[in-house]
Amino acid sequence: MDTFGQRLKSERKRLRMTQPELALVGKVEKGTQINYEQDKRFPSADYLIAVAAVGVDTHYVLHGTPAGNNLTDDENELLIGYRKLDLRGKARVLGVVEGIAEPANVPASVSAPKSAPRTQKVVFHGEVGQQVSGDISAPQTINVGRSKK
Repeated sequence: MDTFGQRLKSERKRLRMTQPELALVGKVEKGTQINYEQDKRFPSADYLIAVAAVGVDTHYVLHGTPAGNNLTDDENELLIGYRKLDLRGKARVLGVVEGIAEPANVPASVSAPKSAPRTQKVVFHGEVGQQVSGDISAPQTINVGRSKK
């Protein structure tokens, strides 16, 4: 099981923040932030309130389950795993979900005709020039990387 410090570090990385940046937000020194992430010390409520303001899921950090937890155990496990992925991994997961989900205009009780091909263009753009694009059809094709110039 993840520890408090591991979950705090995971949230910091998810937000793409450095230890000094999160320490500044929480109004603590970098060494104190490191001690929190190594489970050597535990933060005050003031620290948790401050870091929550920049997007840290403090419920997850404290309890190991995402905030607003109306999710099933499977959904929690999926969300926790998704948060640990890098941009490329997240794009792959979203591509799989998009590829197997029912089309938005077809009610859940009525499935799409088996003979009608389902094609949808999906494009994800990353912060470092990464791009994922592909056809959502059987078989699914996902191209990962930069476009050729």
